[in-house]
Amino acid sequence: MTTFDIESVEAMAGSETKTLHVAMIGTRGVPAAYGGFETAVEEVGRRLVERGHRVTVYCRNADTSIKTHLGMELVHLPAVKKRSLETLSHTGLSVLHAMKQRPDAAILFNAGNAPFIGWLKAAGIPTAVHMDGLEWKRAKWAGFGAKYYKRAERVAARSGLALIADAQGIADYLKAEYGRDSHLIAYGAPILDPGSDRLGELDLEAGQYHLVVARMEPENHVDVIVEGYAGSGSELPLVVVGTAPYGDEYMTRVKDVAGAADVRFLGGLWDQDLLNQLYANCRSYLHGHSVGGTNPSLLRAMGCAAPVTAFDVDFNTEVTGGHARFFSSAEDVSIAIKKDDVDGEVCEARGAAGQRHVAETYRWSDVTDGYESLIQSVAEASAPR
Repeated sequence: MTTFDIESVEAMAGSETKTLHVAMIGTRGVPAAYGGFETAVEEVGRRLVERGHRVTVYCRNADTSIKTHLGMELVHLPAVKKRSLETLSHTGLSVLHAMKQRPDAAILFNAGNAPFIGWLKAAGIPTAVHMDGLEWKRAKWAGFGAKYYKRAERVAARSGLALIADAQGIADYLKAEYGRDSHLIAYGAPILDPGSDRLGELDLEAGQYHLVVARMEPENHVDVIVEGYAGSGSELPLVVVGTAPYGDEYMTRVKDVAGAADVRFLGGLWDQDLLNQLYANCRSYLHGHSVGGTNPSLLRAMGCAAPVTAFDVDFNTEVTGGHARFFSSAEDVSIAIKKDDVDGEVCEARGAAGQRHVAETYRWSDVTDGYESLIQSVAEASAPR
């Protein structure tokens, strides 16, 4: 497996860096307002531009009048507004456009876009594929969708293209399942101190609530967290931020297990400044995500010094670096909340240690070094001799 550490970055600093035109394909695009891929494109893309590269980002923005963002060139293309076809239809059009532009290199995000790998290879566009997490394990893709994502993952892994893994667990999986080495490039963590002056808008006080931020999907274990909170007898409210994008059945279950407990469902919260304050001032942040690699919301929470209690899975233990409590059941959640309710100073210390950890380990400058080195290598490997 290829990794990017400080020594490799220092070695790269002494070598000549060629200016490249890079295409970012397969995400919703920028400005980042949706998820981890979009944040990565924005943070890496802007830094590549600052280093002299040309970056084209393919977007599905509602406002198509935005032509540039932080130096990146934006190409807006339509998509079929259906869950199973939206990403694929947009990526197909994006790849066709890129085949005309002929960038020096492309990053294809999401192994689910594997059907277009052949197009990029036929066009001679050097490409690396960001494999994402184990998408086929998500409940929303049960049945045909899961079979499709598993097959697409296999096609991408066996394509011969460079593969990107954002967590050690994903890299290990690719090696064990397909015998493929990958480039381990995680995400960066924003280190923030957003204050607490806006908490009053939500009738909250600093340090006097527990927090969950997640889409209402089974693999994010919000129901387990809420059940555990309800059984803890905590006098602090549990604030739940997130929507149920693919149906209300799961949300109904979450509310049922909440019962009469003080669980406050805020729905989607798109005000990032206010969300940062929620992270920074919670008594504990309960993170139930179990599918995927390095999770951007976990990094943001730790970057805000939130004391983390996370679902016990290798991706979360890797990111937190030991600076968290862990749970596997509702009973575990109850125990963790009871402990954190008793001693706020211990919570603050855990949050501060977690913030120091991600500040040292998950830096966007290092992430950009990794992407820059990768696109240089795939472009040079495909250059005519």
